[in-house]
Amino acid sequence: MNFLEFLNNNIVLLDGAMGTMLQKNGMKAGDVPEHFNIEHSDIIIKIQKAYVEAGSNVIFTNTFGANSKKLSNSSYSLERIIKAAIANAKTAMGNKGFVAYDIGPIGELLQPSGLLGFDEAYELFAQQVKIAVAEGVDLFVIETMSDLQEVRAAVLAVKENSDLPLIASMSFEENGRTFTGCDVAAMACCLEGLGVNAIGINCSLGPVQLLPVVEKLLNYTNLPVSVKANAGLPTKYGGYDIDEVEFTRVYEKFLKMGVRIVGGCCGTTPEYISLLKQAIANAPKDIKMPDVIRGICSGEKFLPYGGIMVVGERLNPTGKPLFKEAILNEDIEYILKQALEQVEAGADILDLNLGLPKIDEPSIMKKVITALQGVSDIPLQIDSSKPLAIEAGLRCYCGKAIVNSVNGDDESLDAILPIVKKYGAAVIGLCLNKDGIPKNAEDRL
Repeated sequence: MNFLEFLNNNIVLLDGAMGTMLQKNGMKAGDVPEHFNIEHSDIIIKIQKAYVEAGSNVIFTNTFGANSKKLSNSSYSLERIIKAAIANAKTAMGNKGFVAYDIGPIGELLQPSGLLGFDEAYELFAQQVKIAVAEGVDLFVIETMSDLQEVRAAVLAVKENSDLPLIASMSFEENGRTFTGCDVAAMACCLEGLGVNAIGINCSLGPVQLLPVVEKLLNYTNLPVSVKANAGLPTKYGGYDIDEVEFTRVYEKFLKMGVRIVGGCCGTTPEYISLLKQAIANAPKDIKMPDVIRGICSGEKFLPYGGIMVVGERLNPTGKPLFKEAILNEDIEYILKQALEQVEAGADILDLNLGLPKIDEPSIMKKVITALQGVSDIPLQIDSSKPLAIEAGLRCYCGKAIVNSVNGDDESLDAILPIVKKYGAAVIGLCLNKDGIPKNAEDRL
């Protein structure tokens, strides 16, 4: 039975903390946790075996910081560290469950908030994915992310370099947003569109604080939801403020809400996992889930379908010589000024058309969208007739965009719809073909 088959028929029990368990087992400040895979493999295996014995169906590899940037000064190669981590996890798990390759943040903010480019982030994640696939992991977990764009880079790296299941999880504050401002509804909208198999919340808070955040998440996705909370909040004495009994009481509420994947993050131990196993055994069956709210989003703002949406359509060179000149000269500042004027005037969505003859439309599309995301949080509508430009825009866009548009010709559908599906975009379908607009409604549909 593979992981997805198991998930379809069971509530999945993940493992608990690794970092705080390593500290209890002698890891000092300044030590590199991933080096323990090689230098202290016995400690890693002991911790992971304890989780397996407590009932974990899935254990994470000790690879949270295993990327080339974080380990640039390591005396070990990235490949050696990853291979050792996976070997340790397999030894601990045996044939009792599944090994998930754990992907954590790179450690730098992506553009436009930071300096790291999307393509560079993608390559850092893809490097890990390729090694993990070759070593035979069962699934991937992306966790403790605060930047939705970084999650997107990691998701695409997994999806384009493997066919394994994927859980994607972010860390939220009590206000329902991540450190970088990502809304829980936007996370669900964007990541479900990209084709992840489960969506989750982990770290940053204890289960009590996460209850309303998880409740909101369940309204925006019908994918399995994962929760891996901390053992409460940190105390001034160096621990966490919720024991395994209280932790489990709150998790019983998660299970009644319909959460399908549970585990623990910072401060949790095998004792926490053991009690979660008992809670799963007593969890209610056939839970009625809420109707899912659908829509589009930027990285910060979710816009539900329904009602009237105002689309700003001035980012278009047709009949606008100054805008045409700005495209040709790559005058990004002028384009952003035009965008912000529409936002201030009340636009809900910005339509972006950069189509001109003899320009590199994919290149300018990428530059403009990257810049736009630094000044505006309203969703985008990518308006182009060129599939390469559409894909360039969707790939770098942090959110779920609209593609404007496809018509009823097979050539248009075959060129555009696979791109729309890959990036989880919405699409405007025009009821016309090469012969024009049919005269009656039946032919239009």
